[in-house]
Amino acid sequence: MKPALAALALLVAYLVSTIDHARSPSASVRGVGLGLFASDPEWDYGAMLRELRARGATDVLLVVQLSQTDRFASDLQLLPGDAPSHATLVRTMRQARAQGLRVGLMPIVHLRQRDAHEWRGTLVPADGLPTWFARYGEHVLALATLAEREQVHRFVVGSELSSLEAYDDHWRALIAETRSRFRGTLTYSANWDRLNAVSFWDALDEVGLTGYFPLAAPGEAPTARSLREAWRAPREALRRLRERETRPIVLLEVGYPSRSTGAARPWDDGEVGPSGLPQRPRLDLAQQTLLLDAFCDAFADQGVIDGFYAWNWFGVGGPRDTGFTLRGKPASRSLEACFGRAWKE
Repeated sequence: MKPALAALALLVAYLVSTIDHARSPSASVRGVGLGLFASDPEWDYGAMLRELRARGATDVLLVVQLSQTDRFASDLQLLPGDAPSHATLVRTMRQARAQGLRVGLMPIVHLRQRDAHEWRGTLVPADGLPTWFARYGEHVLALATLAEREQVHRFVVGSELSSLEAYDDHWRALIAETRSRFRGTLTYSANWDRLNAVSFWDALDEVGLTGYFPLAAPGEAPTARSLREAWRAPREALRRLRERETRPIVLLEVGYPSRSTGAARPWDDGEVGPSGLPQRPRLDLAQQTLLLDAFCDAFADQGVIDGFYAWNWFGVGGPRDTGFTLRGKPASRSLEACFGRAWKE
């Protein structure tokens, strides 16, 4: 190739890369969350990524846990056994891109010690907000820098930190500094019940939310008809939010455990019950499938959201698993069909 043609080819490749990585609204997201939760920090997630691509996913959201002792602590760390090694994270990003998946990265806060009803949405830093935000920011900025280097498409600056969302100045400062490190799409993941509580959406490229809206009363067995009705109010609330914020909405987590409580308590990870004792929920694979089908029917080709990530692909899965993972369950076929529906591009 002549030098002039070679230079032109390099310029075109650079421009294409820049456009693909630009901070602009994306084509519709048909993604899956993949928690990097293996106890072995060197675990290879390549097989799971190949499974996602084979089912028609366009995107994967890699989730990394920042662990702190309890909801009062500020000792955030990437701990072996809770989080992947740096090498594993880089390898997984590259494996995902090699599969043709757009990559998102989302750090979440993990409490190593918690009582019933305690989670990352109830943090009260005993050392004060500046200390907690400084420690959290160190990790977020390091991950954002890595994400930029590895051409990650979407970065989530925080997830479900409900009790800290009122501190607007802290979030705007962190978002601004993150944007100085990362040129891709920047968002935050608010809990499903916080649609109107976040004041800093204007500093971000997208409105990010979880989709764990309760769709049935406790003990109620949902039907396709009841779920269609149950989705009406949340869908209209999302439509109004989109109109008010004038930016795309992406549901960063939409999922259901394969258990009988999935419609009434879709957010429930099943680790502890209301009494604080371990739960032993009843397996219900059919309800997980029904709920995923109902979500897809409610939003496909409706123009309300700009995409979603199904939660979650991590785990062994299979027909005896009561957790969220879709692997080896009938719901995985529903997800593949959902990806094939007409979504906004």
